[in-house]
Amino acid sequence: MSTVKEKLFQNLIEEGKTSRCKITVVGVGNVGMACAISILLKVEDLALVLSTHTVAHNYYKVTANSELVIITAGARQKVGETRLDLVQRNVVIMKSIIPSIVHNSPDCKILIVSNPVDILTYVVWKLSGLPASRVIGSGCNLDSARFRYLIGEKLGVHPTSCHGWVLGEHGDSSGKCHPLLYPQSHLTSGYEVLRLKGYMSWAIGLSVTDLAGSMLKNLRRVHPVSTLVKGLYGINEEIFLSVPCILGNSGITDIVKVNLTPEEEALLKKSADMLWNVQRNLEL
Repeated sequence: MSTVKEKLFQNLIEEGKTSRCKITVVGVGNVGMACAISILLKVEDLALVLSTHTVAHNYYKVTANSELVIITAGARQKVGETRLDLVQRNVVIMKSIIPSIVHNSPDCKILIVSNPVDILTYVVWKLSGLPASRVIGSGCNLDSARFRYLIGEKLGVHPTSCHGWVLGEHGDSSGKCHPLLYPQSHLTSGYEVLRLKGYMSWAIGLSVTDLAGSMLKNLRRVHPVSTLVKGLYGINEEIFLSVPCILGNSGITDIVKVNLTPEEEALLKKSADMLWNVQRNLEL
């Protein structure tokens, strides 16, 4: 007879133990700098280590033995350009980065932030040869935070008291786990920042810090991140989409089993099909 835990979670690997670590950020544009600074501030604030040692270099040997590698390198998204339009330009960039990263840090976890994040997470998984549990896309973690903020704003309560996930593609086809309030705002707010500012950095930097903390401190918190969903929700292709996952020191240790309505599952499958139509034509 199944236990409650077995009914709630689909276990992937055994959870790891907390340890000190080395973090590499690949890409020193606005997003990369925001990620690095946000992580450094968090480390100093929580006194996780006695001191921090920061190295900037274009030689991958300095990344050796990293526990977490954060990929922010990529072509910048232009105004009016969708995340999917970026795909081929950024695939070429990933092919120049990932082999050196894995060669120097074969036991690392890779967190992909570059857009389109779901497809690039698939690309990095294929190029790296690492288990899917150690190749994670930032996915809808930030979208979900925006969604909870909008719910809190509408109801007049603190966002931490609001609960909900945005699932699927980190992009135009993502959807809420339960329909409620501001049906499109969580989708368009990122594009609004891009229109006004020209780029997005600090929000995603803080979101990445949140994800890094869950993994490096083995907090086993649930985040909607991009992972391999083949075999789930009627998806038969090797597609990476955001679903609620438990993050720990080993990466993604479990996928939370969400009971979707037939309509929600159909929307998730539609999101997967859209990505597959782009992904299957990639040259890796």
